[in-house]
Amino acid sequence: MNGSQDEDRTHARTRSRTASRVAVVQALFQIEQAGDTPEAVIQQFLRHRLGVVPAADHGAEYEDGRVPEADIRLFEQVVRSAMARREQIDALIVDVLPASWPVGRLDPVLRALLRAAGGELAVVGGVPTRVVINEYLDIAHGFFSGDEPKMVNGVLDTLARRLRASDTAPASEAEAETVAEEMPEDAHGAEGA
Repeated sequence: MNGSQDEDRTHARTRSRTASRVAVVQALFQIEQAGDTPEAVIQQFLRHRLGVVPAADHGAEYEDGRVPEADIRLFEQVVRSAMARREQIDALIVDVLPASWPVGRLDPVLRALLRAAGGELAVVGGVPTRVVINEYLDIAHGFFSGDEPKMVNGVLDTLARRLRASDTAPASEAEAETVAEEMPEDAHGAEGA
């Protein structure tokens, strides 16, 4: 395999993981708004929103909430983690926010995004902290144009410190490859500078 094919595969995997995280935010929003169980929403997403669109509907990708490139395993893992640890994550968010901003006062999409990131940060041996924060910051920028992404950055930084001991340099070459694969494209250049 040549370098170009490796880059294409890595880019596709990164896109797939980003798509999964967007789907997690959507699923957590739906769970809260509709009062559905996490397993019911996961099944709905697997049947109707995730995966390849049939050839006849190929132009409908990303329309109607479809996420065709999502990494299904990551999606399921983060939804389940966020819901299993929801009380813990909400308590940490409350500790970070000013007293005048209880979790219930947050925009529902913002609340779902913070819970999704908290759920992923709570996974032991998961994706490196800086990758998780960068991914959810990108998602925040996709949903919000105001100061919300700045707030997300501060909250996630604090959540990460509280949910994870220390995520410093990768411990092994294999872990270093995982970090490189998970880093958004624009972050690769910044590391070498």
